[in-house]
Formats: sequence, C-alpha cells, structure tokens
Amino acid sequence: MPTTALPPRSEQAKDQGRLPLSPLLALALAAFMTVLTEALPAGVLPEMARDLSVSESAMGQSLTIYALATGLSAIPLARAMAAWRRKRLMLAAVAVFALANTATAASSCYLVTMGLRLVAGIAAAVVWSELVVYARRLAPPHLRGRAAAVALAGIPLALSLGIPLGTLLGSRIGWRSTFLLVTLITLALLGWMSAVLPDFAGRPPEQRQPILQALRLPGVLPVLFTAAAFMLAHNILYTYVATFLDAHGMGASRESVLLVFGAASVASILAAGALVDRHLRTLTITSVTLFLTASTLLATLADTPAAVYAATALWGLACGGIATLLQTAVADAGGDQAQALYVTVCNSSIAGGGALGGILLAAFGPASFPHSSLLLLVPVLIIVVVARTHAFPSGRRRAG
Repeated sequence: MPTTALPPRSEQAKDQGRLPLSPLLALALAAFMTVLTEALPAGVLPEMARDLSVSESAMGQSLTIYALATGLSAIPLARAMAAWRRKRLMLAAVAVFALANTATAASSCYLVTMGLRLVAGIAAAVVWSELVVYARRLAPPHLRGRAAAVALAGIPLALSLGIPLGTLLGSRIGWRSTFLLVTLITLALLGWMSAVLPDFAGRPPEQRQPILQALRLPGVLPVLFTAAAFMLAHNILYTYVATFLDAHGMGASRESVLLVFGAASVASILAAGALVDRHLRTLTITSVTLFLTASTLLATLADTPAAVYAATALWGLACGGIATLLQTAVADAGGDQAQALYVTVCNSSIAGGGALGGILLAAFGPASFPHSSLLLLVPVLIIVVVARTHAFPSGRRRAG
C-alpha cells in the first residue's frame, strides 16, 4: 500500500474516527476555485467579448474548451502523474490556476485567452481526479462518503454564490480585475493547502493498473452511464436557463430563480454529506426522481411562475448532492482508478450539454430543454433502480 505522512492533527482525527475539517475545507475551496475559474467567463461574457473583439458566441467557447480540456486530459494525466506525491500534484494544479487567471486578466488576444483556458482546464482535470480520492484517504472508512461531501461542497457554493458574486464584481470593477481577485484568493488557498494538507505517496509501478481496466469491474459502467446522462440533462437546462426563462416571460426573474436553485443545492449537499455513508442508494434514487419531477413541471407548466420556482427548487435538491453520490458510488465500485473515468465522463457531458442544447434551441426552441431531460432521466432511473448489486447497492461495497 502507498505510504502516508499525516500531520499529527489529521492523524489524530482519523484515529479517533473524526473528520479532519481543516484539510477537507481546503479541498472544498479548491473545488470552489476550480468551478469559479471554469464558469466565471459566463458572467462577464459581453465585457470579455468586447475587449477581445469577438462575438459573444465565440467568447462562450471559452467554457467549452475548458470542459473539453478537463475531460480529455483526465485519463492521460492520471497515468502520467501516478508516481507523483499527491500533495505536490494538488499544489501544482492550483498554482496553474493562479498563473492562468493572471495571464487571462492581462491578455488582449482571443487566441491567447483560449489557450490559457485550455491550460486551466487541464489543471482542473488534476483537481477533479484527486479531490475525492484525497478526501476519502483523510477519513476513517465509515466516514469516507461524508469526507467526499465536504470536499465537494465547493461546487454548489461556487454555482450559487461565487459565480453571481463574480458577475457583480465584473460589472463594478471590470472582468480583468475580477480575474486578478480570483488569483489572490487562489494564492491564499495555496498557502492554506501547503500548511494543512497531509501528503500521500503516489502509486509505485507494480501497484498501477490500467485505468480503462476499471470498466470491467461490476458496477462501474452503470455509475458512469448515470453520471453521463444526468449531467447532460442538467447542463442542457443550466447552460440555457436564461434563454428558457426569457421565452416564458421570466427574464426579469433570472437572479431570483438561480438563487432558489443555489439555496436548494446547498441544502442538498448538506443532506448528502450527512446521509451518503448509510443511504447512498436511497439518495440517488431520490435525486433522479426529483429531477424527473422538476423536468415534468418545466415541460408542462413553464408559463406559471410558481411552478417554475417549485421546479427550480426540486432541480437544485436533485443536483446539489449528486456529485457526492456518484463519486462515492464510482469509488466504491471501481476504486481510485475509476475517478479519472468519472472526470472524463462528467466534463464531456458538460461540454456536450452546451453543444446539444444549442442544437435543440435552433431546431425546436427552448421548450425542448425539459423534454430532452425527461428522455435522458427515464433510463437513468431504471438503471439506478435495477443496479442494486454493485453500482447502487443497499449496503455499501467499497473497492478502495
């Protein structure tokens, strides 16, 4: 097994069956900064497009290239850096965010900016591949799901608080200053991680297994399919939520609708963190069912504001904790090597959601978004219910 070197407090917390909160919260902030770096251009898109002399559509591809870079590089990076010590790897990835965001703030060339987004997306692949693995290693076995939930809490917080705040700052101090502010926070995060994160050795050559071999393990494919379809359904709706609301006369309510989504997401991840170690299967079925219900409401009652708000709350409850649930499930089924597969699948679905949503918008209009979610989520619910032996068992089975 890999050797570990834990600081006394982390080691004491683990030995006493407690969660070491300081390193887990540092990982949560790393997740927060990764999502914020990815999605910040969406909130300042017009200003960035104007300064770089391109269309808003072209500038919007800065999100696509980030997601694609993350998805396509996860498996190669996991192979290439398997021997690296884990703390060194995480610190290097976060440092790349600081450099990329600083250079983005200074860039006056669209192609250079896109190249920097590509680099930041590759760094994100490292963070997402290591985040849950790191969190689970910090925790005693019976609290590994909860540790993952704490580390992943940065995702809904970034979506519900970080990105709206970044958008507000972008309108007040400019998008370049906003990117520099993100860099300053990232540098503070580097110092915190350096001080509190325990170190773990990489895997020696004799202990490495081909990442794709995890696909042969029972349960891995159903979890990955669930992740792909669920995230695709979510990102079709989330990417074009403003367009959907505008089409149904709620354009002026965007902020309040997204605030409802964010608040429900935070509640969801708190519930997932408290219950995932005992009720993974029940929570996953509940999340998919809530998303199906929300999509049904949006498909049938989108002209009724109260129904839209109710659907948004159910949607947030469905999606806030889903990363915790699915990453716990894939780690239980496939061990650490399955994390890179999960990162590839999810980020490909993020990119695919934007692309497929654009096709649906051009061909059928915004009303098609919730219908497409329904088509994706029905087979997801069937698979989650049926895959009760290995993928989503009633009793937790851990591969590593």
